[in-house]
Formats: sequence, C-alpha cells, structure tokens
Amino acid sequence: GFDFLYLEEEDYARFDEGVVVARESVLDGQKIYVLDAIIGEGLKSTSGGIGVENLQGSGLIAGETSRAYNEVFTLSYVTGRSVGIGAYLNRLGQRVIQMANGPMILTGFGALNKLLGKKVYTSQDQLGGPQVMVPNGVTHKLVQSDQEGVGAILDWLSYVPRDTWSPPPALDPTDPPERDVTFVPGKTPYDPRHMLGGCVTPEGQKLSGFFDEGSFQEYLEGWGRSVVVGRAKLGGIPMGVIAVETRNVERKVPADPANPLSQEVVEPQAGQVWFPDSAFKTATAIRDFNTGENLPLMIFANWRGFSGGTRDMYSEVLKFGAQIVDALVDYKHPVFVYIPPGGELRGGSWVVIDPKINPAQMEMYADVESRGGILEPAGIIEVKFRTPQQKEMMHRLDPELKMLDTMIDSSSELNASSGSGDVDAKIAAREEKLLPLYTQIAAEFADLHDRTGRMEAKNVIRKGLEWRRAREFFYWRCKRRLLEQEIVRSVQAADSSMQTEDAQTLVAEWAG
Repeated sequence: GFDFLYLEEEDYARFDEGVVVARESVLDGQKIYVLDAIIGEGLKSTSGGIGVENLQGSGLIAGETSRAYNEVFTLSYVTGRSVGIGAYLNRLGQRVIQMANGPMILTGFGALNKLLGKKVYTSQDQLGGPQVMVPNGVTHKLVQSDQEGVGAILDWLSYVPRDTWSPPPALDPTDPPERDVTFVPGKTPYDPRHMLGGCVTPEGQKLSGFFDEGSFQEYLEGWGRSVVVGRAKLGGIPMGVIAVETRNVERKVPADPANPLSQEVVEPQAGQVWFPDSAFKTATAIRDFNTGENLPLMIFANWRGFSGGTRDMYSEVLKFGAQIVDALVDYKHPVFVYIPPGGELRGGSWVVIDPKINPAQMEMYADVESRGGILEPAGIIEVKFRTPQQKEMMHRLDPELKMLDTMIDSSSELNASSGSGDVDAKIAAREEKLLPLYTQIAAEFADLHDRTGRMEAKNVIRKGLEWRRAREFFYWRCKRRLLEQEIVRSVQAADSSMQTEDAQTLVAEWAG
C-alpha cells in the first residue's frame, strides 16, 4: 500500500500557485509536499474543466433551459446519443423529437453492467431508446431519419408565433371553414383521429373531419393512449387539440433486465376514462400549448370520469388530475370545451375542465346529441329511482295493478283473507313482468336531466350545437376571440392596472 502522494521540492517549485494544494513535510530527511488536492489551474491537461466546474456549468445550462421553456418556444431534436445533462436538457425543454437511433440515457450500458457485476444490458436503446422514451411521454414525436426529423421540426414551427406576444400564424384557409363535417361520431367506439382529420371508409367514401384536411398532427402518441393530443388548423388558424379515445387500449410496462424475476405487465385501460398517464398527458399538452405556442385550445370532452381504483390512486391519478386544473388556470388563450355527439361528460371529469376554472378564457359547448351529469342514467336510478320507487310508479300507472290493488282493498274491508294470497301472487308476477320496462322508463327519465336543454338552461354551457355545422361555428368564434384578445392586450398595455376580465367587458361593450 501507500501512505500518501507527494511532490519533491524541485517539482513543487515548477508549478504555479493554484495548481495543487499541499502541505510541507519531511520524508527520509528531504523536504516534500504532501498533496491534499489537485486544482490544475493553468495546466493543459485540465483546460476546459475536468470535474465539478463542468457540473456547475451543466447546472447553469439546466436552469437557463428551464427558464427558457417558460419564456419562449423550446424544442429539442435528438439526432444521436444524448447522455447525462444532455438528456436532462431535452426534458427541461419539454418538447422532444427523437430519431430512432438517438437514445437518451443517464449512464451508459457498460457502466451499468459493471455496477451490477454482470452483463445485463446489451445496448443504449434498452435504457433510452424509442421503446422507452415514447411510451413514457418524454418523446413527443418519433422519426426514422434526419430528413424526416427536419420536416417534423418545420411542421411544429408552422404552429409557433413569431414572438411570445403574438398570436399563432394564421394562414388563408385551404379547406373552406363553412363546409360540413361528414364524419359523425356516435355512441359506439370509434377512432377519434377520424373525427379530427377525416377518413376514408372501407367502401371508399371520403368523410371529412373537424379540422382542415391533412392538418392534424398527433404528438405523444405512444403515451397515455386513452387520450389523443396534437395540433391542427381550423380554417388556417393553428390550434391545440385534446380528444378522447373511446376504444379500450393497453398500457405495457416492460420487464427490467436487471431483475430476472420481473415480467412485462399489460394493463387494460377502458375508453372515455382518465388514467394516471393520460391525465398527466392532458396536463402536459395544455402547458405546452399555452407556453411559447400561444395556441387556442379545443377540447373534445367525452369522459365518464377518472379511474379511482387502488392501483391508479397509488399511481397518483389524483395528483395528475389536479394538474389539469392547474394548467387551465394558467391558460392565457381561448379554450373551447365541446362535448361531441354521442359523447358524455360526467362527475369529476366535468369538474376539472369546467369554464369556471378560468372564466376569462374558457367556454363550454355541447352537441345536441351529447349528455352531461354527475352519474350515468343506470347509476343515478340505483340512487334516486330504485326498484321500490319503480314499483310504486307501476301501481300508480298500470291498469291491471290498479285493479289488483282494488281487490286487495276490498278484501281488507270485508276482512276476507281467502283469495288474497292469489291476488298477492298476481301482483308479484305483474311487477316482475313490468320491471324491465319500468327500469328503461326510469333510465329515460334520468337521461332527460342530462341533455343539452338543461345544460343551457342552467348556464353551464353557452350553447347547444349541431355537429355538422360545428366547424364553421368554432372557426368564427375562435377568430373573434383571437381578435378580441389582441384588443384586450392593447387596452391592458395602455392601462396596466386593468384586469383581463375588466378589459374583456370593455371590449365587449365596444363591440355591442
């Protein structure tokens, strides 16, 4: 072994001050300098930094990147291996386009194998390749080549304003805003992308979607798959889009190569339900649309609620659901919430996107064929219109039961017990026969409370709309809101003490 490292006196004299930290000592009668630290100031071997100064510089870059996301548009393109702080910078800028052979890693697979004492990982892709970064929501868009990557960057930039104060770059519409929307979503499961961008049926019929033809670009496709997010144009106006997957999907959690006992886990996820990953995805998309992109937001709301089972509560669905509210509170641009035809908005999922969260920016509309309420009809009748109440209604309305009730009353007045047992049996049989019908009636009665007419009467929505003409309505509404927003900002620039709501009221008075 050894006791210490040292420099002889003549070697120590050759170094300038700041190269080493040493203390004077004596070894075998000769003066030596025992090394306590090596600074390396001025040495060629340490130029550019070799340690903590590099980490400090990385911290400086990290802080600046984080601040940049809140102040300007940020976008990272991972074209090759991105390691350590490089991987963190991609995430701090939030928006990430990843090429298929450009992994984002914190530590190389060789170093991890040494740490584990065995060959576990065989490539960097196992740690930060697309099969990891797409499903976990770090990568927004996956491309296969640099040419495709540059195209994806340009597509994204086409939605970005020229500066942080300007509206998004609206172009002359190539798809007439006044055209009908011919793809009609219904109550049966369907692909929400067809609703947004249109489709071609197996018979070759072309059905148009809500947004301009060919304009819808999906992002975060592989993460939180029960929600669809992206960017699209409505009559040339760039917009952020959030829609709901109505079909059942699966979430896959890969096995950990470092743990021989682990296995891939496949979790089924129902449509029209917010899960922890899709709630987080929703909040993330809202923040991205709002920060640096200045996009008006269109939410096609079709949720039955949040998944509140033990596993999902443990996976922080409550936290991510609350982040949706946080993101909407901070939203500085027009937000349109629209319940599509055949859609429904229930319970907590209504609460987290209700316009009262941000009245200055949010508006809610509902299709005339949509529904909204606390519980679905089948659930509400279990609480408010149970079997005893349904039987009571039968006896009030059904002629045969009314006649049997009269017979029971007559027998009671005559104190005649004979024959009453047969009447009771007939009543029970009649009630059993009518129960399915009256359950349907009860469900229809409950459903009448969930329709657009009541929503509008209670002022929880601004208006009931017909899907076929919804595109034209929202085009003109969005265009007006954006113009009003520019005037409001001009008013606030002239009077910095004026609140947004007051400026909006003033502009509305000017508009008549």
